[in-house]
Amino acid sequence: MKNSRTCAAAGLSFQRVWAVLVIALGLAVQSRAQLVLPGDHADPSVTRIGDTYWASSTTSNWMPAFPLMQSKDLVHWTTTGHVFNTLPDWADYYFWAPEISYEKGKVYIYYSAHKKGGNLCIAVASADRPEGPYRDHGPLVCQAAGSIDAFPMRDEKGKLHLIWKEDGNSIRKPTPIWIQEMNEERTALLGEPKELFRNDRPWEGNLVEGVSILRHGDYFYAFYAASGCCGAGCAYAEGVARSKSLTGPWEKYEKNPLLVNEGEWVCPGHGTAIEKGGRYYFLYHGYSGKTRIYTGREGLLKEFRFTADGWVEFIDTPLGSNTPPMQVRDDFNGSRLSGDWEWSVFQPLKQRLSKGSLELNALPAPAGSFIGRIPVRADYTAGTVVDRINTGAAAGLALLGDEKNTVSALVTKNRVQVIILKDGKQSVAQTYTLPAGSLAYLRMTVRNGKDISFYAGASSKTVKLLNAEPLDGSFLPPWDRAPRIGLVSKGAARDKGVFREFTIDYKQ
Repeated sequence: MKNSRTCAAAGLSFQRVWAVLVIALGLAVQSRAQLVLPGDHADPSVTRIGDTYWASSTTSNWMPAFPLMQSKDLVHWTTTGHVFNTLPDWADYYFWAPEISYEKGKVYIYYSAHKKGGNLCIAVASADRPEGPYRDHGPLVCQAAGSIDAFPMRDEKGKLHLIWKEDGNSIRKPTPIWIQEMNEERTALLGEPKELFRNDRPWEGNLVEGVSILRHGDYFYAFYAASGCCGAGCAYAEGVARSKSLTGPWEKYEKNPLLVNEGEWVCPGHGTAIEKGGRYYFLYHGYSGKTRIYTGREGLLKEFRFTADGWVEFIDTPLGSNTPPMQVRDDFNGSRLSGDWEWSVFQPLKQRLSKGSLELNALPAPAGSFIGRIPVRADYTAGTVVDRINTGAAAGLALLGDEKNTVSALVTKNRVQVIILKDGKQSVAQTYTLPAGSLAYLRMTVRNGKDISFYAGASSKTVKLLNAEPLDGSFLPPWDRAPRIGLVSKGAARDKGVFREFTIDYKQ
């Protein structure tokens, strides 16, 4: 996952041509992708600790950073926390591609982030338990073009190395995959880096990245992604290379790419290979062909096997899927905010739960202060109840892209305004006067991930449609992630939005 400049016009043109050729030439494999991490879970990685599998994924510009998910079967996952609840001191945004690993009783998270005043770097954090707490050790490598997508691996002699991608595509240059020895403390690289391979095949387009290495028999196998990762013009695919020595030379498979668009899922890539019970699986991401950018890059699982000639093939085996619930409800009755909520890395979050209500401190920023949840389908209805008496801010319901792009319905006492914030510029689409009352009931219906309708009333039975025609939210998703369904509190920092409940109902 990579710098937004990846999606330059020239790169997109190649990606679209390649996508057409894949379909025209019938190259798409017919093996079955299984959804196991619904919603926005890009660049998933996985490792086994005891009898439990642990995974994490990209959070980009949402906090808390890097979910910690556990499973017994690689299919059904539960989020138990996050690596970072506050930003590491050295980094400010783009928290990408966490690679989770375990060795000698220690858990390590290698990750990419943007260095304050610099570019993208690779850093590492460690913990004594997979659920944390994690101690950040800071950057390991920061190249001028950016360094991303780390993977740790021991060579045939047992020496520990770090493998990563130089983000050359961000400045219209090739994208070498580098390797360098690393100390056992995982705090520094040793010696000099060596290039393993780069994007030199037509199908790879302007990049190779997201390398995951597995040793089997006489070979190391490098699973890697190529072409364009993200957005409506994506053309991601997955290939494999092999070598008898970790430092090379590496041979790319003549049958690459091995994973391309198939069935419902498109733009597959960037994952981790894992063994389970003598069988081999690949946890990776892809976009749903139906919901695309509106549910983001979702976590998929597929089995593979090693062939008689020493290569890899993916196979069609039913593995089951992790079906998300059709309803979500938060009554704010706990002592702390649920871990399913996210907020922007660019905003300080101040909130508290009190007597069954969420008090969300406001911000005077164009989007206000906001929290959101990942959508897992493209059609849904979200609702909230605003306490008009105790709310001093403009408070309400929204579909959230980022701090400059939102579509919201905000309550200020007896007035509701439907507001479109696009590229930081605000326009009021509708104003409605609420009947007298202490509460405001808001509802937001979204269809196709982007067609937004708002409702408001003084009770749940008297809500009225505010915008006669659905608002177009197609501008909301950032290039590398899905929008969020959320709550907004806008005004002076001393003001608060007070919310009684939050619900999501997904359309069947």
